[in-house]
Amino acid sequence: MNNIYSNPTPLRQKFIEYLTLNRKAERTVHAYVSFIYALAKYYRRSPELLGPQDLQHWLYHLIAERKQAASTVNLAINAVRSFYGGMLQRDIEALLRQIKRPKRPTRAPRVYSMAEIERLLTLGTEGNLRARAFLSCVYGGGLRLSEATHIRIKDLDSDRQRLLVSHPKGQRQRYTLLSANLLVVLRQYYRQAHPKDFLFPGDEPLQPMSKGTGQSIFYGAVARSGLPDRGGIHCLRHSFATHCLENGIEITVVQTLLGHASLHTTAGYLHVRAERLAQIQSPLGLLDLKSPLIPS
Repeated sequence: MNNIYSNPTPLRQKFIEYLTLNRKAERTVHAYVSFIYALAKYYRRSPELLGPQDLQHWLYHLIAERKQAASTVNLAINAVRSFYGGMLQRDIEALLRQIKRPKRPTRAPRVYSMAEIERLLTLGTEGNLRARAFLSCVYGGGLRLSEATHIRIKDLDSDRQRLLVSHPKGQRQRYTLLSANLLVVLRQYYRQAHPKDFLFPGDEPLQPMSKGTGQSIFYGAVARSGLPDRGGIHCLRHSFATHCLENGIEITVVQTLLGHASLHTTAGYLHVRAERLAQIQSPLGLLDLKSPLIPS
């Protein structure tokens, strides 16, 4: 698909501005605008000229003919709602109510055990202080990749042991944990690297590390530590959330640390790992059943 931001039509530019003013994340803006661009390309007409039947047939095309994944179809429906119902102020809810949203398959997040995290951060980063500092931030704060690459030195509050997540998804800034162990690693890293603005600068000293570099750091550490890949660097965020809940931190606190708008999202981590299940004793095993059995 062509770059949707190069020489946009007035209508497309208006939609970009509408989404941005409604505080949509940059990735969401790009996705929504791309779907409306694809809709217009499908009919070879301006999307402003399309009616409910056109929209219904296009969504049918995505679901039945192109066999798009549930997440893709849901994004397309959201884009249509934002463009027609939001920006153009058209009543399309009757149409959208006729379309049953596909359900995404629910899978328990794949996580590392605490012993595996320890192995990743020691053996996996041995001799590479930047890698240890970066991955410790991702796991220790439950950060998304883009949040970790955009940490600024001024975001670190060592006195209160908290980290400001200043580049969050959806622009909802929050504080997360900055443990004593993490501070030790970061101070060693700072003395070695002397970053100026971003804690983990990229090729240009005043620019953040690229997400590709962050991914490479993670996969390199996984390979050196001999651990399985459990879904990319995002599994460190999953591991953080799971370990917090397993260690008795209230789910509402974990929600705040992760920056989830809905508690339902955080509740997805309320699963029990097989390793943890093996450590749990049934309440029956805590009872004193030494008295003889009653004869039958």
